[in-house]
Amino acid sequence: MLDPNPQHGQKKMLLVFGAFFAIFIIIGVIATIASP
Repeated sequence: MLDPNPQHGQKKMLLVFGAFFAIFIIIGVIATIASP
């Protein structure tokens, strides 16, 4: 299913999505730790 050799645009979109998801998780963890 996964393309072993994706196009440049597809790889860039995946990178942006991964970064956004990572930031979302980090914010969630920080909010969970900060909340009493």
